[in-house]
Amino acid sequence: MTVIEEMTIREMCDAFDVTPRTLRFYEAKELIFPKREGTKRLFSRRDRVRLKLILRGKRFGFSLEDIRKLLDLYDLEGSERSQYLRTYTLAQERLAQMEQQRDELTEAIAELKTELANGAEMFHSYSTPPAPQTKSAA
Repeated sequence: MTVIEEMTIREMCDAFDVTPRTLRFYEAKELIFPKREGTKRLFSRRDRVRLKLILRGKRFGFSLEDIRKLLDLYDLEGSERSQYLRTYTLAQERLAQMEQQRDELTEAIAELKTELANGAEMFHSYSTPPAPQTKSAA
């Protein structure tokens, strides 16, 4: 099995289901560092790993700055230990935020359903003809 050393921007787009604009954006933000040959960008295995981590981080709602810090931890130390520990801590924090958002959303959905039920009753009363009035004997 041959290991692909470098990929073009088109190959990266196809492999990761991203646009060239996305890759250029991450390059401009200094999250990936493709080699340049004229106007051609060549992405290394390291760039592919970083992009995979960036996309995973974005899917989980991490900010680009958080992602950068995590990627930089590995680059600074050459060790995965600090990166894993910090990632684990950030992931726990993000999970707590997501669960809180879910709970708030669940509560808002329940409230909206109640309001819609009340609105449906009100709408129904408008569309039902009024009951006939009886004359009271005086």
